[in-house]
Amino acid sequence: MIEVRPGGRRRIDRVLSPDYTSGIEDLALGEVRALRDEAAQEETDLSYLRRVLHVRIDIVRAEQRRRAEGGSTSVVEQLVNILSDNAVGPATGSGRYQTTEPSRAEAHRRHVEALVSDVDLSNVTSLSEVKLDQALNAYTAEEDSVSQRRREVQQVVDQLNAEIARRYREGVASVDDRLAEERDRH
Repeated sequence: MIEVRPGGRRRIDRVLSPDYTSGIEDLALGEVRALRDEAAQEETDLSYLRRVLHVRIDIVRAEQRRRAEGGSTSVVEQLVNILSDNAVGPATGSGRYQTTEPSRAEAHRRHVEALVSDVDLSNVTSLSEVKLDQALNAYTAEEDSVSQRRREVQQVVDQLNAEIARRYREGVASVDDRLAEERDRH
């Protein structure tokens, strides 16, 4: 389960802290953008983690389906389709175009592997029905938790984007100023 620790030092703890967006109307535009970018990176990482979980869920379900139908096609033979359905490329799905890559991909993979430490999906056909059920339950519970946290982070990103849009709409910020900032950075 993705727990948020009040006062914690992890990015998710900061982003989902109740005071993360308090007073944003008084911050400089660059500071609001920095907060938004940090929250967007957390969303990207959570999206990646969800996709890693979805692959494992799909592998377990494919093996359960194969057994229930008495199929002869192994999950290994189905793996190309399973992986292509869960392509692990730039995160999408929220209707947002994301250009950032996950910042903690290896840590996310280790986290998912630790959920069901005694289940080896590389030899899924050797697992008992009980082990498959346990794995599926663990993966789906974690996916539910990750999805919930992702929705919460998306709300933070939306709030920060709304503040940025308000400033442009009200003339407090201008595109010309933004272009000048970008030109100065390069």
